[in-house]
Amino acid sequence: MAITQQDVARIARLARIELSPGETARAQHDLDGMLGLIEKLQAVDTAGVEPMAHPLSAHQEIRLRLRPDAAAPTSTLAQRQALMANSPAEDDGLFLVPTVIE
Repeated sequence: MAITQQDVARIARLARIELSPGETARAQHDLDGMLGLIEKLQAVDTAGVEPMAHPLSAHQEIRLRLRPDAAAPTSTLAQRQALMANSPAEDDGLFLVPTVIE
């Protein structure tokens, strides 16, 4: 499947970007290259290949490399105050944010 200049113009309009004629031609070439790579990948026979959750899991146990998602307390009160100094609003060491659900 080849990308036309009309396709590039539509994508640019949807992305709300303005492209010069040279940029349009380059984007068309780049998008054609990407679609060509996708076609090559789709042509590969993957029957019998088990899906992986992460590409590194084929080479090593990935769970050992990922840290647990746990909040770590700040070391000192001075460090906490330094971190909160950039906050537009805070109360008792917590960031105050505007209400988004009424």
